[in-house]
Amino acid sequence: MHRRRPIRLAAVGLVVCLVPALVACQGGEKDDPPSPESSQSSPTSTPSPETGPVTLGVFGREEELNAFESIVRDYNTTSQTGQVELEQWADKGAALQGIEDGDPPDVFMISRRDLPGLLARNALRPVDELLDERGVDFGDGFARGAVQSFGVDARLQCMAYSVSPEVMYINTDLVDFDKMARRGLNVPNPDRQEFWSLAEFTAAAEFASRPARGTRGFYVEPTVRGLAPYIYSGGGHVFDDEDDPKSLAFSDGDTRDALERSLAVLRDAQLTLTDGQLKKASPQEWFERGKLGILAGQRDLVPGLRAVPGLNFDAISMPVLDSAATVGDITGLCISADAPDPQAAADVIADLISDEAVQKVVSAGFMVPANSTVAGSDAFLQPTRAPATSTVFNASIRGMVIPPLVGTGHRLEMAESDLIEQLLRSPGELDLEAVTEQIDEVSRPILDPDYVPESESPGSTEGSSESPSSTESSGSD
Repeated sequence: MHRRRPIRLAAVGLVVCLVPALVACQGGEKDDPPSPESSQSSPTSTPSPETGPVTLGVFGREEELNAFESIVRDYNTTSQTGQVELEQWADKGAALQGIEDGDPPDVFMISRRDLPGLLARNALRPVDELLDERGVDFGDGFARGAVQSFGVDARLQCMAYSVSPEVMYINTDLVDFDKMARRGLNVPNPDRQEFWSLAEFTAAAEFASRPARGTRGFYVEPTVRGLAPYIYSGGGHVFDDEDDPKSLAFSDGDTRDALERSLAVLRDAQLTLTDGQLKKASPQEWFERGKLGILAGQRDLVPGLRAVPGLNFDAISMPVLDSAATVGDITGLCISADAPDPQAAADVIADLISDEAVQKVVSAGFMVPANSTVAGSDAFLQPTRAPATSTVFNASIRGMVIPPLVGTGHRLEMAESDLIEQLLRSPGELDLEAVTEQIDEVSRPILDPDYVPESESPGSTEGSSESPSSTESSGSD
């Protein structure tokens, strides 16, 4: 479902943020721009009347969409280079569907996870040269990793807009660090309050788990993504190659070591939600009811948690094994390859990523901005409101691991779900070596279309009438 709202007002001035800098996020030689017209017109040239308004597609919660409406109204009131027509979607799934339906807006917001499919369809026009002309500070003005995550083939395909790392939310009534410290328990260093170790996380989970009160310590989602922060923090690898993965790397020695250390805690049935509890309510609902001490999540949980009467909460990093690490989501603003006026489209992006415009959107509380200035401001940190340690979102970005672009991510998670469930929730003793080898094997045909199982390789004699014994020894893979 989406709404297209034309917002057209008289143009009386120019409001575009121009910050002098060079494109610092990409290396290598740049390809020629897709159309020669863009390099011949000036960044602020008046668009041809035939091109009409720039269409802008965004997604978000109602408060965020209202902020975008305000930004577009201001732009249309003051712009001398063109007008904007706003198209809104409820979430990134609806946005992708709207884009793939064949009539994408000139400028649109996407999740980085959807980048491979759009690139395969040649649906994007790179933004690096257009934004460089407008003085966008790719170096210090924006979270470097987020910007680089949209770099493909030595071109910046889209401009990073938001970056939301996974953190831990803690119920401060169930996880009371002051009370724990008085009892001599492991608690985070108050001088480094954004981070905690695996041992401190364990102590907090044990402190929050009170069977008599029906409370539990934590919940970890049984997915590849749910385990990724623990793997990366312990020095392991989720994929066998961070640029062109052909397999998961759960059976790698470093990864197994990280899993062995973290699963010693994560598999503790006394600390995590039971199957029966999960059938009755979601982990977030248990947290909101005051019955779950620790919950992993992103910044978009904050407004909902603030609205729960009597809920006292804060935020802290994912547990640190060896070094701080996490995963998260990144969104970007892209220009359609079919946009009739790329210069006008780039003007719109330059305005959207300006301090003034981003502050309007982050005030709703859902988003971590890629704009570094706004990320460090009170507009984002909101120091008088929970969570008190909002700085953890910015601190965690520095340890955020950007995964390789995998167009089959959803299919991979589905294929691995039962095995990851075994890692985290199967009763009794775990054969870590066997399960991790299975996880990697299941991933290979999904990540590598050319993968041929050994039993099906040209050298295999499976099914040969000349070697009847080969069928017995070849296995069933």
